[in-house]
Amino acid sequence: MFHYKNNKLYCENVPVEKIASAAGTPVYIYSKKQVIGNYLNLNNAFKSISHLICYAMKANSNHAILKTLFSLGAGADITSGGELYRALRAGVPPDKIVFAGVGKTKEEIEYALKTGILMFNVESTEEIELISRISRQIKRKTRIAIRVNPDIDPHTHKHITTSKAENKFGIPYEQAASTAEKIRKDKNLILSGLHCHLGSQIISLSPYIQMAKKLSLLVKQLTARGMRLEYLDIGGGLGIKYHNEKPPTPYELAESILPVLKNLNLKLILENGRYIVGNSGILLTKVIYHKSVKNKKFLIVNSGMTDLIRPAFYDAYHEIVPAELGKSIKTRVDVVGPICESSDYLGRNRLLPWNSTDQLLAVLCAGAYCFSMSSQYNSRPRPPEVMVEGNKWKIIRKRETFKDLEV
Repeated sequence: MFHYKNNKLYCENVPVEKIASAAGTPVYIYSKKQVIGNYLNLNNAFKSISHLICYAMKANSNHAILKTLFSLGAGADITSGGELYRALRAGVPPDKIVFAGVGKTKEEIEYALKTGILMFNVESTEEIELISRISRQIKRKTRIAIRVNPDIDPHTHKHITTSKAENKFGIPYEQAASTAEKIRKDKNLILSGLHCHLGSQIISLSPYIQMAKKLSLLVKQLTARGMRLEYLDIGGGLGIKYHNEKPPTPYELAESILPVLKNLNLKLILENGRYIVGNSGILLTKVIYHKSVKNKKFLIVNSGMTDLIRPAFYDAYHEIVPAELGKSIKTRVDVVGPICESSDYLGRNRLLPWNSTDQLLAVLCAGAYCFSMSSQYNSRPRPPEVMVEGNKWKIIRKRETFKDLEV
């Protein structure tokens, strides 16, 4: 949905420079049509099996995006009481919410139980005991799924790998069956399923196939012991193309794992976030200075790691393109921001026009883990978010002002 027309960059049918003129820069711009299309692609890929897509809210929790996805039938994958609050405000039915995370607090568990979420994906024996105690106090049985750590290398960045033995997430695969036995004996709990999440930005089918085989074997072991499961939650993590990656499509993912999982007769839950919103957004920024030093040229822009931290945090690559194509000769530059950190950059060693100040640059694939990880470091107000639908656009989160820094 981001394309050039008459040498100008558009989001759907709106030139991004028009949005910049009215809303200022930096500004996040999202395509509603792209969000919907990505969700439907994923949903259709798994239509041959009973399933529920619980959108991973951590990717982007803007209210307008949540409402768009929940109106299509999506559920929510949450990791905090705050995400639960946002999900409920955006209209998701509580029985479509799954709650994961290694550090759920007593207050968060109580809040989730009172709202009637579908289930908790539990990650430790102490968490299971706490949920049991709270369930006993409020006199109800609680559905839980064991988050299994399968010790599989998803071959992604170490900071977003969640399924290796040394990671903090989940219960070791070898302990899952004995943990299930303890849950079965607990009068306050219902073992409703198994959960596994490999990590994020996975661009190979092999880890998914390994996971499917391990989970299938475990389900059969538990079934043989008389346990009746309802759900198999396989997490998310499907990657997108930022640069030269070639990630599998949802259809290729389905074709690779459904032959292993279909005969288990369980409802499948998917927790994708990045795939749904990643390529639906850009960060539009403006060049404010040019700087040349020995063997290096910098384009200094009015946004940085406070707005989009992924390059500084993960050394992640985002394509950067001009909002208007011209005849200017491109120059090898680093695109850097105004933050007081040497790691404050949006792109290094890029070929971009060495134009006058005020030229607009678009950082692509900024719909996931960008605004949601933004901060007010250096006391910088965060940028607004805009959603485009056809030839119309609207601000879906206002730009912060200095008054927002008072607390």
